[in-house]
Amino acid sequence: MASSSSSSSSIHFLLLFSFLFTSILARLSPAATTTTLDVASSLRQAQHIVSFDPQSIQPLFFNSSSSSILSVPLHSRGSVHKAQHTDYKSLVLSRLERDSARVDSLTSKLLFALNGVKKSELKPVPTEIQAQALSTPIISGTSQGSGEYFTRVGVGSPAKQLYMVLDTGSDINWIQCEPCADCYQQSDPVFNPSGSSTYSPVTCESTQCTSLDVSACRGGKCLYQVSYGDGSYTVGDFVTETLSFGNSGSIKGVALGCGHDNEGLFVGAAGLLGLGGGSMSLTSQMKATSFSYCLVDRDSTGSSTLDFNSGLRPDSVVAPLRKSGKIDTFYYIGLTGFSVGGQPVKIDPGLFDMNDSGNGGVIIDCGTAITRLQTQAYNALRDAFVKLTKDLPTASGVALFDTCYDLSSRSSVKVPTVSFHFGGEKSLDLPAKNYVIPVDSSGTYCLAFAPTPSSLSIIGNVQQQGTRVSFDLANSRVGFSPQKC
Repeated sequence: MASSSSSSSSIHFLLLFSFLFTSILARLSPAATTTTLDVASSLRQAQHIVSFDPQSIQPLFFNSSSSSILSVPLHSRGSVHKAQHTDYKSLVLSRLERDSARVDSLTSKLLFALNGVKKSELKPVPTEIQAQALSTPIISGTSQGSGEYFTRVGVGSPAKQLYMVLDTGSDINWIQCEPCADCYQQSDPVFNPSGSSTYSPVTCESTQCTSLDVSACRGGKCLYQVSYGDGSYTVGDFVTETLSFGNSGSIKGVALGCGHDNEGLFVGAAGLLGLGGGSMSLTSQMKATSFSYCLVDRDSTGSSTLDFNSGLRPDSVVAPLRKSGKIDTFYYIGLTGFSVGGQPVKIDPGLFDMNDSGNGGVIIDCGTAITRLQTQAYNALRDAFVKLTKDLPTASGVALFDTCYDLSSRSSVKVPTVSFHFGGEKSLDLPAKNYVIPVDSSGTYCLAFAPTPSSLSIIGNVQQQGTRVSFDLANSRVGFSPQKC
């Protein structure tokens, strides 16, 4: 009897000790930080973009606040070109398919560089064609199934206003030109060189022509070809032209492709502005000391701006900008890690470092939609997020997303914060809508990150939405200013 009483007392003591220990441990463990996701608002926006008529939007131009700054509008593609999708899920699936092709294009470009493939070894494929500070508005380019953003730029003299895709992952600027051997549909009339007094062909011996990865010669004039990993390409004459940036200024003699044979997934845009780090990019040709953009929400019909020579904002979260010795196009950024719910996620030290051979590293890209992380890093981030969202009803994965939730019965939810870390205690907190996104119009949301087998990680435009991203080229820095669109 005494033994039974003693055992009972011991059990009660152990239970009490366990309870007290757990309570103390809980108090010592910091509570996870959260942020609110406005489910109702994002679903309304998703439903609106599918039915939106771009003709109801008038093109905008901005006067620069400084004589040295060039500024042009920036828009989503959905606000420029009518969506062909009848429901939001098919639009999302189309975007993700296009995004995967985009990532393949970037990784292929890197592999060519790392494997030492020389320009002389790249040959044109057979086609019908034989051998200062500026600012502009930015629009989101999603309604044709891409994560691209459009800007409005004047080409030629007198200037013809054209919507062009923004691309920090490539260097060559180009537009579709008459006469067309094969041109895809664009929102503006195709550019006719005969109507411009500043149109000038580039000679085969020029520095511009010899700087091209793939070129040919016809009648002493330079021909170019640019191919993308998704099968898209443009072929035509390499020329110089005047580009104008709304009411903020113009630049003469910009080398660009005048494409007569163009095919691929550029529907809606007249061409592409290459903002990469190579010698033929627009930023290099205009000798810009900096440029910045603010990407509106992918489903937004609003606009922001693309600015040149505007410098870093005083409130910027600053990260180091790094260059690769193997490829000069990409903008590598000094990402050191991330946190979920306010707690650092454990990953191998140096996981995001670029080695001496050019492998690894993290680039920031406005043309890629979904951030890709090395598989080890992605798994760690996802597992940390899932651990803190056990109260949310789950849903089946969608396309490249493996972590999804059924939020159809919620108007808003609390989700763990996700932050990028750049070393020196500098971090960027992401808004909830930049990493938990709708994939249909009925309330299915997914964690908007994806793993990649490549050693290259990419910070995509979904994570950049609503943030002014400034590239301080002169001082090798990148600045992030949230809510500065």
